[in-house]
Amino acid sequence: MEPRSHPSTWSPLRQPLFRALWIASVASNIGTWMQNVGAAWLMTSLAPTPAMVALVQAATTLPVFLVGVPAGAVADVVDRRRLLLATQGWMLCAAALLGVLTLVNEITPWSLLLLTFALGLGAAMNAPAWQAIIPELVQEDLKAAVTLNGIGYNVARAVGPALGGAVVAAFGSGAVFVLNACSFLGVMIVLYRWHRPAGPGGLPVEDVFGAMRAGVRYVRHSPPVHGVLLRTGAFIFGGSALWALLPLVVREDLGLDATGYGLILGCLGIGAVGGGLLLPKIERRLSTDRLLTIAVVFFAFATAGPIYAQQLTTLSPIMIIGGSAWIAIMSTFNVAAQVTVPGWVRARALAVYGIVAQGGMAVGSAVWGLIAERVSLSTTLVLAAATLAASIATALRYPMRFEEASDLTPSEHWPEPVFSTEPEPDAGPVLVTVEYTVEPARAEKFVTAMRAVRTQRLRDGAYRWGLYNDTAAPSRFVETFVVESWAEHVRQHGRVTVADRDVEEIARAFHVGAAPPVIAHLIYARPTAVET
Repeated sequence: MEPRSHPSTWSPLRQPLFRALWIASVASNIGTWMQNVGAAWLMTSLAPTPAMVALVQAATTLPVFLVGVPAGAVADVVDRRRLLLATQGWMLCAAALLGVLTLVNEITPWSLLLLTFALGLGAAMNAPAWQAIIPELVQEDLKAAVTLNGIGYNVARAVGPALGGAVVAAFGSGAVFVLNACSFLGVMIVLYRWHRPAGPGGLPVEDVFGAMRAGVRYVRHSPPVHGVLLRTGAFIFGGSALWALLPLVVREDLGLDATGYGLILGCLGIGAVGGGLLLPKIERRLSTDRLLTIAVVFFAFATAGPIYAQQLTTLSPIMIIGGSAWIAIMSTFNVAAQVTVPGWVRARALAVYGIVAQGGMAVGSAVWGLIAERVSLSTTLVLAAATLAASIATALRYPMRFEEASDLTPSEHWPEPVFSTEPEPDAGPVLVTVEYTVEPARAEKFVTAMRAVRTQRLRDGAYRWGLYNDTAAPSRFVETFVVESWAEHVRQHGRVTVADRDVEEIARAFHVGAAPPVIAHLIYARPTAVET
């Protein structure tokens, strides 16, 4: 993990390409927030029940469950620029169709949900590639770039809902949907003009299913990623209630129109912008876990706010506090998801993070909507606030410390394999053995040290691992791990990081003798011909 630093929030804007994409994405996100307001408000007219209104939010985020992992794999395999162009074009078409159907009064509750789902599908395919290109664009100041993206998103959240509410009130939801379709053009123009350098060659391109398996394997065997995912999921489940039920709270409890709904969402966005700008200063004073704890408490307070603040003037400052807490929490989790994984698997890991974050939002929205149909809106918001407070307990099991640095740059310290004839890329499975000589008196400590090596091997490509002791020679230990193909094993060489090297050196310190441990590569023997 990178050492904790606090660069200026605005420093990434010195990069021209990042600056152009950031501006274009802010405009696109304004259109998206206008779309969200128009869709939610339209559903309150087409089918004004808590479940149907909550399903609008669920339809936006549910696609992450379906395509999250494939989207991450595709983003790590294909050219990310072309993928982003395709996803932006898909969302443009879906938004335009939704606008046309609404303008000609042919929209129904289920067609609204279907096209909202289509937009969510495009966003789910877009998100891993979008987040994974950030290190390419800024190279340094990753935390500042992620926070700045969050600020841009919340600038849109501040402007978009208010603007969307005004447009809906004046011209109807159809106009909002058409404007959203136009907002994707700016991002597409900047992406089209970006001449992205070609990636390193020399290996066969990973197929999507193989890349998916490698990504899932990495996440499965990476404890730091587990902590980020669990803490994000615990927070987002309770946090989804406010976003899902706010349209009904505004309409039924507060008696406001679409403009009022947009203004309240705008307050959340204003708070997020302010919180993002202050975040570097706050991080200098508070540890990551203390910052997250305080922010979760504040967002729980904001979730219960509509119960006690029944006027726009009293609810607005509470929503500003909630927005500040939201950006602090989600920016911290997003940075953690990026810096706990190396570059080769970043999009896939971010896709799994997206499944937890957006998928948790979808499930939470549906659950809180169903609960609100059985109890009052006020009771539901109190339950959600209590759930948020309870989520703080996850910090005890999975503390988050950016201060503890791990170097995830490639180390390239593994020796090149020795072979008489270079194997074909798809040859395999490949069995790799490493022989150690360890003094019997130190064997127990060696076996303990090898547990971390096991995690590393399984995380970076192996699907089976073992450590064996020779009964005839107690000082002889043989480590074995199996990789699905020769190409995958060569990729494994490139995936090993400096942090992995440190783990290996701890274990290899138990090896005695002048010569290093003996490494052998064995490929599964298959008959070359079938006898008749």
